[in-house]
Amino acid sequence: MSEIKPNDSAPTEDSGEEKDWAEAKAFFDNLKTNKPRPPKPQYAVTIAVSSRTLFNMVAERKIYEEEGLEKYVAYQVEHEGEPLMPGAAFPFVKALMQVNSRLRDLYPDSEELFDIVLMTNNHAQVGVRLINSINHYDLTIERFCMTGGKSPIGYLKAYMTNLYLSKDSEKVTEAIEEGIAAATMFSSMRENELSDTQLRVAFDGDAVLFSDESDNITQEQGLDTFLAHEKEYENKPLPQGPLKCFLVALGKLQRKFYAKNERMTCPIRTFLVTARGEASSKNRVLKTLRSWGLEIDEAFFLEGAPKGPLLQKIKPHIFFDDQMFHIEGAKELGTISAHVPYGKYHKEKPIEQPAKKE
Repeated sequence: MSEIKPNDSAPTEDSGEEKDWAEAKAFFDNLKTNKPRPPKPQYAVTIAVSSRTLFNMVAERKIYEEEGLEKYVAYQVEHEGEPLMPGAAFPFVKALMQVNSRLRDLYPDSEELFDIVLMTNNHAQVGVRLINSINHYDLTIERFCMTGGKSPIGYLKAYMTNLYLSKDSEKVTEAIEEGIAAATMFSSMRENELSDTQLRVAFDGDAVLFSDESDNITQEQGLDTFLAHEKEYENKPLPQGPLKCFLVALGKLQRKFYAKNERMTCPIRTFLVTARGEASSKNRVLKTLRSWGLEIDEAFFLEGAPKGPLLQKIKPHIFFDDQMFHIEGAKELGTISAHVPYGKYHKEKPIEQPAKKE
């Protein structure tokens, strides 16, 4: 009985997508432009930002809330020749572009880059001012999603989003419930000078990189029970939190620089800034990261001390935390912050509590 071989000429869905992408890329490559083309989504680290995080639209938002949609659209059309001022996510986006520039120098043909998508519920007419503003600041943003008043959250998976940043906490919560890393952005109350050669990202631990299991134990059963729990499960990795996948993506890009002997000049640096302090709880965090195959460049265990002063020294382009009092403290001292509304979201079943001794 002869072996049945697959028909190599039969078209497949994947081969069709590859052909479409190749044709589109060839078309854009033939255009005379110095602006780099965006990477293929399946290989990129896709960062979706809302228009109100990328640009400062406080005045425009006030028109919308007080005078309605039509007046808002008319104002945007009337002022479409005036670039919008930078918003909270603007320095972060610029830093992403700097990393891309370094990656292209080392890996000219690589598709493993940051891809920035403007994800907004604005109407297309408002899009003209947004595009003009993007061009004014020479931002490399080529993909857009403008949903005309409807929530864009349903499109995040279609864009293969690794991180979604918005000013709307309800949309952020909706995104997290869909399994997408997301945070609500807040502008700082003063300006800190940020690095223009290195992307600096700071993370809280519990309920951000890790699940909120430990936070829940502390709140419901007290600090002593939490410490006993951490000692009992010191060698048990913590369940993952909503932003683990983003740290994984950053680590993957960092390793591309390490492979070229660029560890000391890597343009991505990550920080863990956590309120944890007791030895066993520190060990559990570090062992969890190790079990995930991840490195963190700098780790700070503050044992409940305020995070703002330390963040003022770190000067991250973005700081993620699930507690608003940490966000407020960071903002006051000039740190651009992003709130992760973790809630009761779990990817794994919480570890059973150790039995109380009689």
